[in-house]
Amino acid sequence: MASAKATTLPRGQCAQCWYHAYASREAHAGLGPREDCPQCVEHMANGHPDHMIVL
Repeated sequence: MASAKATTLPRGQCAQCWYHAYASREAHAGLGPREDCPQCVEHMANGHPDHMIVL
């Protein structure tokens, strides 16, 4: 189960990035060893969609 920090987002943060940073084991459970998370790579390459930023 995700920690309280992972589910309590501060304003101005991307919901996906925050969750992936603080609930990393749950968010990346299906990945193999040394396999990059496609969602994390997408955000690093293209930025954060406006609809995922907490207001």
